[in-house]
This record gives sequence, C-alpha cells and structure tokens, in this order.
Amino acid sequence: MTAFSLDPGRTAWCDELYNLARDELRPLAEKGEPGRVNRPLVAALGGLGLLDRLFGSGALDLCLLRESLARGCTEAETALALQGLGAGPVRRVGTDAQRARWLPEVRAGRAVAAFALSEPGAGSDAAALALAARPAPDGDGWRLSGEKCWISNAPEADFYTVFARTGEDAGARGVTAFLVPADRPGLTGTALEMLSPHPVGALDFDEVPVTAEDVLGEPGRGFRVAMDTLNLFRPSVGAFAVGMARAALDATLEHTAHRTAFGSPLKDLQAVSHQVAEMATRTEAARLLVYAAAAAHDAGEPGVPRRAAMAKLYATETAQYVVDAAVQLHGARALERGHLLEHLYREVRAPRIYEGATEVQRTIIAKELYATQETSA
Repeated sequence: MTAFSLDPGRTAWCDELYNLARDELRPLAEKGEPGRVNRPLVAALGGLGLLDRLFGSGALDLCLLRESLARGCTEAETALALQGLGAGPVRRVGTDAQRARWLPEVRAGRAVAAFALSEPGAGSDAAALALAARPAPDGDGWRLSGEKCWISNAPEADFYTVFARTGEDAGARGVTAFLVPADRPGLTGTALEMLSPHPVGALDFDEVPVTAEDVLGEPGRGFRVAMDTLNLFRPSVGAFAVGMARAALDATLEHTAHRTAFGSPLKDLQAVSHQVAEMATRTEAARLLVYAAAAAHDAGEPGVPRRAAMAKLYATETAQYVVDAAVQLHGARALERGHLLEHLYREVRAPRIYEGATEVQRTIIAKELYATQETSA
C-alpha cells in the first residue's frame, strides 16, 4: 500500500476502532474525573488489546490507532498515547530487567507511565533542562534534584521516564534518561488544573536516588532518547488532531443537514455549505500529510524530522480551525457544558503546544530545508 490509500483491511480496522471508542470507551471516560488518571479506562484499553497493539505498531498504524480513537473518544486516545509516550523509551532502549518489570504491566493497563521532559524553564527549548543528576555521596549512582512541569499523568503515574543533566555540558550534551518508579524517596508531585481535561502535573525531585540500573539507554545520550520518542509521536499527535477534526466535521454534517433556518436546512445556505467543504478539504489534507510522514518514518526515508514537524504543524492548526468553525455553525448550543464541541474546543488547543509548539515545528522545518539546500549547493 501507499501512504495515500489505505487497504480495505486497515479501513475496516479504523472503523472498528471508532465504533469501539464511541460505544465502549466513551462511557468509561464520562465516568472519570477531569484532570485525573482514569485507571478503569486504562485497564479497558489493556483488556481490549489496544495497548499491546500500540507497542507492536509502526508509525502509520500508531497514527491510525490514535486518529480512530480520537474521533470516538478523546480521553481514550489520550490515555493510550500517554502510555506509549511514557513507556516507549523502555521498550526501545530499556534493559531486559526494565522491560520485564514494566512493559507487561503497561500493556495490560495495570501500570500508568509518564514522559517527564518539560521543566518550568525548558518547555519548547527542551535542551535547556536543568534537573540535576549529581553523583551520590556513596558513589552508587546519582541523586536527582529539581523540577519537572506540565507532565501528563503526573503525579499519579506508577513510573516516569525522566531526563536529567548528568554532565556539565550545556544543551543536548550530558543528558541522561532514567526510569524512575513513583515510590522513590524524595519524589513528590502536584496536579495542575488545565484548560483540557487531561491529567497533568508537576514533579519535585529532592535528592531522588537512581543507579546505573535505572538508566535508559546510555549515560549522556538521553536527549537522543527523547528526540527519537518525539519523532515517532509527532506525526501521531497530528493524527490525534485529525481525529478531533473528523469528529467535529461529523457533528457539523449532521447538524447542518437537519437544522432549519430561514425555511430550509442550513446546508442549503451557500455560506454554510462552502464552510463545510473547506473544513472537509483541510481535514483531508492534514490526514494525508500525517500518513505520509508516518510512512516515511516506517520506511526509514530521509527527512523524517521535517515531515513529522510538517504533519504536526498542519494537522493541529487545521483541527483548531475545524473545531472553531464547527462551533460557529452550531451556534450557542455548542457552548453548553457537556456538548461534544464544547469538549473538543477545550481539547483541541493543547496539541498546538505540547510535544513541540507550532513555532518550534516551523523552526525545525526551516532548519531542515536550509540544511538540504546547503548540502546540494
């Protein structure tokens, strides 16, 4: 298959996932408390085999999984994605012991993972992180001291993939990735109230002990672990956005086909039908850009960071436009608490910031373009 035409098997799988999310997972999501980890929902993802599928997927299947779940239940999509983001480094570069301890629990939905990269002074500029890993007084490992902020699933996760500075070098050098169980002494956290209903919090590290057995990958190579994880997930953040855009478009088609105004359905008004056509066209363009970036990642093609950045940039900005347009076409009812579009309106804003803000994606794209131009000159 190509990146631009899904085979019937994949199309049927996407439809099945959408129906599953809408009919089985959304009721569990609605019982959860906004801003808190919904463990019954995570357990359901494990029980349905979706977390197992997550860890066995290439980038394209990951995108299809996230898009289809997001279209039916954004909370289910987010819970699944956060498991992949937090435990992905363990799967790729963890030791046999680390994998044996945590991956079966994550796949089953019994353990909640988190990816702890951002800090109060290191959001978009991830290489500026300051969490310090200083040698332990007894010479056995390190002690982590500092803060992490805006960490999804914190402070309720069972373990964290944590990035800390073990060397004196500035920037990306000297950063090491650690697997830190939540029960380590000195590790505390607080929940943050955010616009979207995701569980997000801050972590405080007060001389938290870690050893060589907790290192993920190689000491001093942690920034590469972080970037490899984000390069895999950036196109799928775009897929999450596409799923939300499709949900908003579905709702808009239904509403404008049956809501009457001035004696006829809204769809008969050219201003409305042209707006819907624009929403659908942008959504389709975003979807294809996401699929192409994911397929390039799976094929090991050059230019993956640029294509992943383009996919995230365009898809998240498109989703914001589509959801906003859907709210406008629905009118005041879309602003009522509990309406699907009210929910999507709060959800859709965050992906334009996390895992690299829109401005960061433009910087990545431009840097890659000029690097290619200099190479060919």
